[in-house]
Amino acid sequence: VQLQASGGGLVQSGESLTLSCVGPDSIFSSVGMGWYRQAPGKQRELIATINRGTEAAYAESVKGRTYISRDNVKRTLYLQIRNLKPEDTAVYYCNGMKRLIIGTLSGSSFDSWGRGTRVTVSS
Repeated sequence: VQLQASGGGLVQSGESLTLSCVGPDSIFSSVGMGWYRQAPGKQRELIATINRGTEAAYAESVKGRTYISRDNVKRTLYLQIRNLKPEDTAVYYCNGMKRLIIGTLSGSSFDSWGRGTRVTVSS
């Protein structure tokens, strides 16, 4: 069973989206979870993390307009993004964190990646 992200699409600047990611217990029981994104021609970057509860951290590029949350019963990770900008255009992925300093973006994900969801923001 792989991680599967969903909820992406084509939106206008200023709009909002909520992304979801479902995965197996083996991933959701890790020390934390993270949302990553990969823009065209760029490396994948970590933009938000959350521990097993509610302690989160965000990249500067999304801080203040993004909220990460999780439902451990449903094994689902969420990412709400408000005020979307063209530079948010990317494929978004989630993954478990095999190492994470809680409350920061310092850590590393598991090696296997599931299906991402594409977000395209038009100006």
